[in-house]
Amino acid sequence: MVPPEAADEVLPTRWVKSPQHPDMWVEPERDPRDSGAPMLDEPSLLTEYLRAYRRTLEMKCEDLDADQMARRSVPPSTMSLLGLVRHMADVERYWFRRVMDADHAPAHYSSDAAPEGAWTGAVPEPAVVAEAWETWRGEVANAERYVAAHPDLARLGRTRRGDNLQLREVVLHMIEEYARHCGHADLLRERIDGRVGQ
Repeated sequence: MVPPEAADEVLPTRWVKSPQHPDMWVEPERDPRDSGAPMLDEPSLLTEYLRAYRRTLEMKCEDLDADQMARRSVPPSTMSLLGLVRHMADVERYWFRRVMDADHAPAHYSSDAAPEGAWTGAVPEPAVVAEAWETWRGEVANAERYVAAHPDLARLGRTRRGDNLQLREVVLHMIEEYARHCGHADLLRERIDGRVGQ
């Protein structure tokens, strides 16, 4: 059954940008996720996979305006691409600053008073979008510096529950987190303007 508010909605037509590969976001030779970096050991393998998933999230948001970035998926979900960027800024901050670096760094967007703040605060305003990207990129840069400065992935961090875990587990978790949310981003982007691929 179609919800009454969606009955008159015009749905986008599915399309791809890649003329030769209907299942690709861009032509393989122009894909910025393939850095060509050698993956010869565990640190380089994990960090390269994480870098590629971070870039995938950026790609799924390219060429969208503030209204499109903030557009919700389907009722009653509060999920949007802008919400994903804000959420991932908080996730990066938690795992690399708080867990690994023992820095008391409160989340940017969510709190005990507003646990859904990353999502509900994702409003269609250009300044909000710009701030979200700046914050996310700052947290990614911090995480990259941290991992580069600690090549021993056995380095221990501590969760808020007091559990110890290794840096390798944090990096693996971040790969899982981005992979899951990039799947959400696939569907969100298709719902916004019909663009599909990978």
